[in-house]
Amino acid sequence: MSKNLTSRAEDYSKWYNELVVKADLAENSAVRGCMVIKPYGYAIWEKMQAELDRMFKETGHQNAYFPLFVPKSLFEAEEKNAEGFAKECAIVTHYRLQSDPDKPGKLRVDPEAKLEEELIVRPTSEAIIWNTYKGWVQSYRDLPILINQWANVVRWEMRTRLFLRTAEFLWQEGHTAHETKDEAIAEALQMNNVYATFAENFMAIPVIQGVKTESERFAGAVETYCIEALMQDGKALQAGTSHFLGQNFAKAFDVKFANKEGKQDYVWATSWGVSTRLMGALIMTHSDDKGLVLPPNLAPIQVVIVPIYKSDEQLDAITKVANDIMSQLKQHGVSTKFDNRTTQRPGAKFAQYEMQGVPLRIAIGPKDLENKTVELARRDTLTKEIVALNGLPELVKGLMTEIQDALFNKALTFRNSHITQVHTFDEFKHILENKTGFVSAHWDGTAETEQKIKELTKATIRCIPLDEQNEAGECVFSGKPSQKRVLFAKAY
Repeated sequence: MSKNLTSRAEDYSKWYNELVVKADLAENSAVRGCMVIKPYGYAIWEKMQAELDRMFKETGHQNAYFPLFVPKSLFEAEEKNAEGFAKECAIVTHYRLQSDPDKPGKLRVDPEAKLEEELIVRPTSEAIIWNTYKGWVQSYRDLPILINQWANVVRWEMRTRLFLRTAEFLWQEGHTAHETKDEAIAEALQMNNVYATFAENFMAIPVIQGVKTESERFAGAVETYCIEALMQDGKALQAGTSHFLGQNFAKAFDVKFANKEGKQDYVWATSWGVSTRLMGALIMTHSDDKGLVLPPNLAPIQVVIVPIYKSDEQLDAITKVANDIMSQLKQHGVSTKFDNRTTQRPGAKFAQYEMQGVPLRIAIGPKDLENKTVELARRDTLTKEIVALNGLPELVKGLMTEIQDALFNKALTFRNSHITQVHTFDEFKHILENKTGFVSAHWDGTAETEQKIKELTKATIRCIPLDEQNEAGECVFSGKPSQKRVLFAKAY
């Protein structure tokens, strides 16, 4: 495996594509626009899943599973949702193939096997889930319904990039039903906060919580909350969304309940989700020209031990020490691998784990055995030091926290230094052309201004930050009155 990457400065997009493949995370498949997530990449996704799943369950949610297929009539029931996803839909029209009489060995669609009703391959599951909820809800006693599902969805993308945008991707989607509007809004905000906590505490990615403008909302939502992150190339990435759906889906699917006064009312809804796009965010926030850099909290292998030896006797002696270290680190909750492959030289192993972003590498050679020491190499700083075997587990455990915090603080410093307040449209354009990052600017609140800025600069309103204070000003483009700044950026 070639280890040399195109540098980020030379071609950021090419660097990203090469890194995903060379770090053994994923590759393109025989299906155009779809990917194969390889074991190492999937191991990172599994750690993400495990932490998020724990957080969902701690907030009272349960997992369920709903069908991959959605009858077209159900999909059409909530008009805004259907229109929003219509151009990305894959549709099943037939259920059988048959031999092609004109082309021996080939198959064709059996014209007699046309479905009575076409099926949509889910781009999102609101339709099938709300049709189901209709049978689950009769009274306020049946509420709230707090359901999450781990699934795949299909959105027919023409221009794809591994993890960031693929025709099929993995995700979780929460779908909840509530008695009151306030409960539903509180749920949507709570889950957005869960995403922010996960991004910052596990992914070591600082995010800005905000609300989307009307034109950027999820199709069918009354309000869309989001977490926005900034990548190293200065482009923003939407890392998660949580939607207050009002009563739109309840009305579309006639989901009513008898309230405490005995009157019929429509339930209030939310939906929320994050996807394997988080893998792209993880890569682009921390990684460098030597490969992947993983925060310890999500690294499948937190420590790798590499033996350096010339004889079987030396390997045997090193193996005893390595096994003892692994046993102690396991007790401290640190995942460790001992790479005793005889088919690879130590240098090749070093390069592999550097490319794959393992947070800490321990090398042990004959001199280390004599001196009762090991060599520690940190992936984040690329620094090395010789340390004593005595007290090593405690040192490593402490380094896991130190590396996690260092990655977050580095990303936070970068993000904060790339938020620029502007007052004029000339300043606005200058920042986007020369510095990139988030541009904090006043906006008059109209879709027309938002669209015009997008056409002229390719920048969109990423969010209206939830913690943004009211501040009287003038729209950066129209000069009309504005009460609050919003964040613009070019985005993935």
